[in-house]
Amino acid sequence: MRIEPGSSDDDGDEDFVPDDNDEDEEFVFDVKDEEEAEEVPESVKNEEDDEEIIVIEGTSATNGDGDQNTIDSDTPLAEVPKKRKRAPAGSKPKKKKNDGPKLTAHQRRTMKLYEFNPDVAETFPQLSLLSRRPVEKAEHPEGMTITLLPFQLEGLAWMIKQEEGEYHGGILADEMGMGKTIQMISLMMHDRSKRPTLVVAPTVALIQWKTEIENHAGGALKVGLFHGQSRAKSLEELEEYDVVMTTYAVLESCYRKHKYGVKRNGRTVKEKSLLHSKHFYRVILDEAHNIKDRQSSTARAANNLSCDKRWCLSGTPLQNRIGELYSLIRFLDIAPFCEYFCTKCPCRSKEWIFPDNRNCYFCGHHGMLHMNFFNHFMLKNIQKYGLQQEGEESFERIQLLLRQIMLRRTKVERADDLGLPPKIVEIRRDYFNPEEKDLYQSLYSDSKRQFNDYVAQGVVLNNYANIFTLITRMRQLADHPDLVLKRFKKAPKDLLNSGAIVCQLCDDEAEEPIESKCHHKFCRICITEYVESFNGDNKRLECPVCHIGLSIDLEAPALEMNQEVVEKGSIVNRIDMGGEWKSSTKIEALMEELYKSRSDRQTVKSIVFSQFTSMLDLVEWRLKRAGFSIAKLQGSMTPIQRDSVIQHFMTNPSVEVFLVSLKAGGVALNLVEANQVFILDSWWNPALDTGQAADRIHRIGQHRPIRIVKLVIEDSIESRIIELQQKKADMVKATLDQDQNAASRLSAADMQFLFNN
Repeated sequence: MRIEPGSSDDDGDEDFVPDDNDEDEEFVFDVKDEEEAEEVPESVKNEEDDEEIIVIEGTSATNGDGDQNTIDSDTPLAEVPKKRKRAPAGSKPKKKKNDGPKLTAHQRRTMKLYEFNPDVAETFPQLSLLSRRPVEKAEHPEGMTITLLPFQLEGLAWMIKQEEGEYHGGILADEMGMGKTIQMISLMMHDRSKRPTLVVAPTVALIQWKTEIENHAGGALKVGLFHGQSRAKSLEELEEYDVVMTTYAVLESCYRKHKYGVKRNGRTVKEKSLLHSKHFYRVILDEAHNIKDRQSSTARAANNLSCDKRWCLSGTPLQNRIGELYSLIRFLDIAPFCEYFCTKCPCRSKEWIFPDNRNCYFCGHHGMLHMNFFNHFMLKNIQKYGLQQEGEESFERIQLLLRQIMLRRTKVERADDLGLPPKIVEIRRDYFNPEEKDLYQSLYSDSKRQFNDYVAQGVVLNNYANIFTLITRMRQLADHPDLVLKRFKKAPKDLLNSGAIVCQLCDDEAEEPIESKCHHKFCRICITEYVESFNGDNKRLECPVCHIGLSIDLEAPALEMNQEVVEKGSIVNRIDMGGEWKSSTKIEALMEELYKSRSDRQTVKSIVFSQFTSMLDLVEWRLKRAGFSIAKLQGSMTPIQRDSVIQHFMTNPSVEVFLVSLKAGGVALNLVEANQVFILDSWWNPALDTGQAADRIHRIGQHRPIRIVKLVIEDSIESRIIELQQKKADMVKATLDQDQNAASRLSAADMQFLFNN
């Protein structure tokens, strides 16, 4: 997802779409919204509707009162007063063009679309005639060493039918932990002659995919990693593999160098992308919501792969808004939903190419005369009416399409097949000690005073970056005062100059750091939360550091970090951890819980999640001091290092605690050896902590009851965040509900709630 401050990219990219602006354009500012897009310029409107054009000659005109109006040569016709001729005496009044009910702009554009593209008029009637295929079970693939569950065999049968049908793929959207990877491996094993398959996955899942294939395919599939120094160097080498696996970052990097080139010795040199030069039989996007923004270079890189069959795997195909579905549909190449149409001629295209941001590259007509099919028929009325009136019809259209291209099962629906143990979610509430309370009250009072000043001046959303920082500081202090008092800004300059990358939102060691166009660096999850929680409507989203319009690609490859520098920058090396160092209420509450688990007869493995790397460093120091054997997962690790750490935790009975940065291990991890999770710092979107944390251990292979514990400090911002979580959860109902984005946005009222006593 690329965030831009203005209407187009610096490189004149082709994806600027002034018409039918969908919901995933929320942070592309200065772009007309849906209603504004319908108010097309008069010159274009006349061209579209074939209405009478009033021609004004010269540089001046006279209004009805005889006054002369000076007309600048650059003034649009829409802004010029029109001089109307009086009808001759005795003449009959001119008959109106249409005597029937006036059509809306949306209806007129629909009629124009059908006029030049009559085939698409039957799209929805034909979809409505199709019913969901009856549930069938496929034969167990020969050679697989794992027995598939009944619902997985049903999934295999559905995928086989999808590949044979008109869509040549689809979306497998089973809840996390139900074995989407195994089902995809079974599809590869169903007919091994159909090869090769390209799997694109998050870095943390790469080794897991390789391990699953090697363990369950009986050696029938040869796997190659296209990552790091070991990647294939030629098409012939790629051809040796049945399955090629790579990451989104590598895919995007290859495409960017292939399409735009890289600068070397003062000139731009293009590099051939093997992934984009090779034709694959099948492409699978794991955690496909990584391409949810159609304008991101990651999405373009995926769309430009050459293959016969396309699959999207995601337990959360919608994370924030319905518009995110479009990018998946575009990748799946489902016409006409992924196409742009001209309402003045039969022009249709899968790409929005307007070199001057005005006229179509293919037909030359104005951009306002073009529409995106999905936006026009599926999104526009939902944005305008919600689920009422025309919005209800549009919502039904989305359901009609998803019924044909998506398969989703939940753990509740398939409880008998899965046999999963019960899951308990608890909230442990503790209070600050006196010293912590004094520090927090001082910080809270200063923060509230500043926030109230913004409220009084009516500039809350104008100062969103500052308010976000205030909230982050209070969250950090609730973990441990040192996260605020000893943050990087107070570190020696030589440490900052050593190469350590510091997130400029949380002032912590950056996890998966990415850089904005204004050259400020952030943890990927920190800046993503900052962007997704913004609820400024037409306000401009600013860089939280320099306050110019924010421009950043949220899916860009992470900046490289030196592991030695990362360890040197740890908070435990910046403060005196000797006899004077004090723990915190939060850390000691965690210690109490872990001591209880240790005293039980049965071995309990625990996972500790935190968003702040420095908090995990402090917890690590405290646990080691208490004699706990631990493992730790960080965003700076390579895929091989990550896999080594995960295997160490999973296979070594003596390792009791796994410390995981939510920024590094929130997705694509299978940690069923653990049956207890502790969440140290909650966020207002419950899907970011409870959902992700639970799915790491509540999945196929888990046989013990699991326990999820949120550690919360009462009378702090954390207790209000928990209340806000519930409020947000109540707003998010079923998949494709009215506004899934409600869970991740922070309105002015929400921020006011967080600063209340």
